[in-house]
Amino acid sequence: MQLLLLHLDDALELQPDFVRSCMMAGAHEVSDKESGSAIRLWGRRQALDAVWRNLAKAAPLAREGSRLCFMGSGDFHHVTALLLSLALERCRQPVTVIHIDNHPDWVHFANGMHCGSWINKALEQPLVKKVITLGVCSHDLKSPERKGANLVPLSDGRLELYPYMHPPSKVKSSYGSGPSFSQIDGALHWQSISELGEANFVDKLLGRIQTEAVYVTIDKDVLSDADAVTNWDQGCMQLPYVLWLLSEIGEHHRVIGADVTGDYSTPQYGGDFYTRTMKKAEVLIDQPFRRRDMMATRNINSAANHALLEVLSELMP
Repeated sequence: MQLLLLHLDDALELQPDFVRSCMMAGAHEVSDKESGSAIRLWGRRQALDAVWRNLAKAAPLAREGSRLCFMGSGDFHHVTALLLSLALERCRQPVTVIHIDNHPDWVHFANGMHCGSWINKALEQPLVKKVITLGVCSHDLKSPERKGANLVPLSDGRLELYPYMHPPSKVKSSYGSGPSFSQIDGALHWQSISELGEANFVDKLLGRIQTEAVYVTIDKDVLSDADAVTNWDQGCMQLPYVLWLLSEIGEHHRVIGADVTGDYSTPQYGGDFYTRTMKKAEVLIDQPFRRRDMMATRNINSAANHALLEVLSELMP
């Protein structure tokens, strides 16, 4: 396994103990904060292509290798689509993407990628058989069509979504039913982890992964406040349960790559005045304002990263 620290912001640098542990484990570091400020929240194709090239040349993988990447704030979750693309160049077999997040990341977004749109780009990959999203609790599910969600993959069966807990989602179009939902009277009724039971859900999830290979992406905003401090609203999952899920997935499937986002960092936006203004306005709408104790933030996030590193390192060749 190749361990990669991708510095698009200062989130990981604020956790020196974690960075030191990674370097002792032989980690590569790629620093590209200029691109980070350009693509934070969302980026256009040219800026995203620059990040892709830097990833490809700065830390090349061996033909049979897998990569575990820690990359700072969840504002950069769309970089997962780039990391997935690089992993598939070496895998060349069908893959299931396991997406653990408090947000579904399924909105339409033209001429680039948004941290809330990258699922669509991942599903464009011919080798991606399915994306399974789990852990969502956010209001993004309240009226998903009004918030720009692309629900076609859900209807087609290429996307399954299992909230941790959430009431039915109001919709106007017809989407039928699938393994993770059923439509009743203008609403999508979800099979949630809390209603199924955490232990029962592990069995259900393993039964829904129909490929040998999996790619895992984790946004720590899926975790409760006790286990993570992020830029976003946070979910209800506990870190030990996420670690158990990962261990069970790794025991039954080959993990070809993984990434972790969801560390807190103070936003810095690049681009012209209009772009910076648009992103700041979006943050005011979508991200909660909270005063953060930076020492507590460092300690909580570093502890979670250490635990995720330990478990994922055991699962990846």
